[in-house]
Amino acid sequence: MDQMKRLRERKSVLKQASAGVRSEISALTDENSFVELAAFSFSKDYFYGEDAQGEGVVTGFATVGGYPFYIVAQNFDVSFGGLSKANCEKIAKTLNAAEKNATPVIYLLHSLGVRVGEGVNVLEGISELLLKATQLKGSVMQFAVLCGEVYGSAAALASVCDCVFFTEKSTFALTSPLVLSAQAGKNLKKEEVGGYKALKNALLPAVYIKDLANAADYIKRISDLISVPVEDAELNDASPALNRNVDAKALFALVENGIELGANSCPELKTVLGRIGGIAIAAAIFDRVKLNANVVKKLRNFAELSCCYGLPFVCFVDCAGTDNTLSVNDSTLLKEICEYLSILDTIDTAKIAIVTGKAIGLGYSLFAAKSIGFDYSYALANAQIALFDCAAGAEIEFANEKNADKEKLKALYSEENADPFNAAKGGYLDDVIEPQFIKQYLVASLQTLIG
Repeated sequence: MDQMKRLRERKSVLKQASAGVRSEISALTDENSFVELAAFSFSKDYFYGEDAQGEGVVTGFATVGGYPFYIVAQNFDVSFGGLSKANCEKIAKTLNAAEKNATPVIYLLHSLGVRVGEGVNVLEGISELLLKATQLKGSVMQFAVLCGEVYGSAAALASVCDCVFFTEKSTFALTSPLVLSAQAGKNLKKEEVGGYKALKNALLPAVYIKDLANAADYIKRISDLISVPVEDAELNDASPALNRNVDAKALFALVENGIELGANSCPELKTVLGRIGGIAIAAAIFDRVKLNANVVKKLRNFAELSCCYGLPFVCFVDCAGTDNTLSVNDSTLLKEICEYLSILDTIDTAKIAIVTGKAIGLGYSLFAAKSIGFDYSYALANAQIALFDCAAGAEIEFANEKNADKEKLKALYSEENADPFNAAKGGYLDDVIEPQFIKQYLVASLQTLIG
């Protein structure tokens, strides 16, 4: 048989077996930019007795919004996207190339787990794959798009990524949601077990998207932040409306082209990528936070992203200290605080804090104190900085005054002890500012620190 004819026939069979996943790649990447690698990679599926066309994964490189990426796309039509040792090795080779060429990776994931019949062999492959993905973390960005059901080791791979995209069809779980639901004695839909809204405690850097084109837009915007410097950022005009109202929504609006990661978990802490005066930042916006282990872990993960990709770390602080409950006491809160401090210490770009509400106890020590490494710390004129929240502080400070008017004492404590001017007098704040000038102070500070 003519070799050219045979090649065309083989390519035709391969493309038919991966038509669905190739259409997903086309929807995500720039037109005609995808170049496939290791296309003719096959092994036998020992359970179904069929060749695993292309190992059930399509790999290659392409551009998204003009930026280069390596692409790893699981083909659900071959063994339900199941991982095999050869499959893992094929993906790992792509990650090696990404590391060598300092090029980010996009995973299109759709898998029910591992291939039946692989045994311990696939476990070795999974170990190699997860280790390589972990080694890439912090050197090149990794994005995961959950194109359907993503269970087991494929879910573990997604958890390594810097950003995880969910659609209404996405399900993320350790194992089959049917099994998890049955073990809990419930009859839940898979979306109720592993959908975007259900995963409140997973603390993934999740973003909800409409479709793959929407994912491409987010990936381009994040790539712009990481890759494109802005020169000669200008000071912005004042925002008088902030003098009337400063809340999390208003602060979010200050961040240009803001992208929130992980909005489905710990919503009282918003972790946002964007720009201030054109300068790329990682902004943590506190919304009346009381600290628990999940909140601190979410912030720690975000601070790590800031550190890895050289983004200035900005904290808008409104934190009343720890959530003093039995469940928080019996949790990993203190351990997470130590991990957060370790990451914060490694951030060698700008670190700026603005106390917009309360900074009580650890709420000040961890997120606004200059002693912990913040280059500039500011507070709004109506902010509160104190050892205790006003009510608790009053009870402690004036416990021996039997005839004291408790309400007056609370007011006294708030006015005399929590006034941010006390911190400023001690040299712990760089300035006490009006809310309308927040952006101007931030831009000026960022220009000083990264200029």
